[in-house]
Amino acid sequence: MTKNPRILVVDDEESMCNFMEIMLRKEGYTVSTAQSGKAAVSLIEQENPDLVISDIMMPEMSGIDLLVETKKRHENLHFVVMTAFASVDSAVDALKRGADDYITKPFKVDEIKHVIKNLLENDQLRSENQKLKDELAGRFTLDKFIGNSEVVVRLKELVKQIASSDSAVLILGESGTGKDLIARAIHSHSRRCDQPFVAINCGAIPELLLESELFGHKKGSFTGAFKDKDGLFQAADKGILFLDEIGNLTISLQVKLLRVLESQEFTPVGSTVPVKADVRLVAATNADLEQDVKAGRFRADLYYRLNVLPVNLPALGQRRDDIILLANHFLAKLAFKHNCAPKTLDEDAESLIIAADWPGNVRELENTITRAFLLSKGSVIKTVDFPEKLRSSEPAEISPAPDTGNPTLESIEKAYIFWVLSQTNWQKTKAAKLLGIDASTLYRKIERYGLKKED
Repeated sequence: MTKNPRILVVDDEESMCNFMEIMLRKEGYTVSTAQSGKAAVSLIEQENPDLVISDIMMPEMSGIDLLVETKKRHENLHFVVMTAFASVDSAVDALKRGADDYITKPFKVDEIKHVIKNLLENDQLRSENQKLKDELAGRFTLDKFIGNSEVVVRLKELVKQIASSDSAVLILGESGTGKDLIARAIHSHSRRCDQPFVAINCGAIPELLLESELFGHKKGSFTGAFKDKDGLFQAADKGILFLDEIGNLTISLQVKLLRVLESQEFTPVGSTVPVKADVRLVAATNADLEQDVKAGRFRADLYYRLNVLPVNLPALGQRRDDIILLANHFLAKLAFKHNCAPKTLDEDAESLIIAADWPGNVRELENTITRAFLLSKGSVIKTVDFPEKLRSSEPAEISPAPDTGNPTLESIEKAYIFWVLSQTNWQKTKAAKLLGIDASTLYRKIERYGLKKED
């Protein structure tokens, strides 16, 4: 049952209102009463109850009239009518006009308890089912790619455009930037969202096994092939196949993959019969494929086939505005996972992680936040809870320059940066553009000079 459901009882008899209020409060409900339809209309607007139980026969405004008036504004509000006349006609009329159920006076207490319980529990069940459906449907949507910086907003817009196409996609980005999330988001937003999403890391499997995994094999085609096996291209038919770290493919496998892209068919290991497959390919790599093409490690024709719709993921250092948002997201996940009170970062800890380099990008940030969460003793995470390596990389204090009567270059820079920040209301991305420097450089200078908004 929902937590403390609110019920409004409407009856022109005060004794009935009092009886219903006492009985329902004992059941754990929050109860309000009204002795007229007009008073009930006002209470419904004020209190937004989960259920209204109203007598049909009332002066001035009947229960039927109240039902009709209520449903105009609150179509989904549960409504139960009571009648002392056991009139089938009035009950049927109420049901036709949107009532969920009816009871006749005199009624048994267990009867009305049962009606109320069924309505509210079914309501909760529907709500939970819908929530589950929404979560499953949105499991890998772009909402899972946390960030609202300008570069991430543009990235999400690009991914939505790309998703509607059926062309191959090449996701480029450093390790830990979220290539897998973007691949799954493309699937979730595409017309193939109800079809399979199949993923494999090309760098984790030896060449012979990888060929068998991708294309399948026939019984006896190699030692250990005791029966026919379908490959991932067959498993991903009508859906999307995600090849992570595609730069690790050998030249021979690159040739076979190119054939699939050109003809939409493949040949299992040990077979001579090609198999059709309607598969959209999404590939990802942290390697410089252009350089690999020049070095002869990657086929140029395959690269151009894959690079129809390139998606470049920014390193964490290029989206520092998102670091605190990401950290708080990880902290909330950890609190939920460990069933404990949420923890927060103090101001120095926030400055520390904003200024850090994060060569491992979001994955490294998440691991570092997890460590700090587990090691911190209180509800506030401090710089001491982070690894010494991270703390020792903090910018050094600026020694005061000797007073020569002339401003130093550093003092001029400090004053100018502070002035630009003030003019932009401390919107750091905008300030960095005006200063002509990268946002990460601005964060380091703010940290270096100890600049604060309240100054």
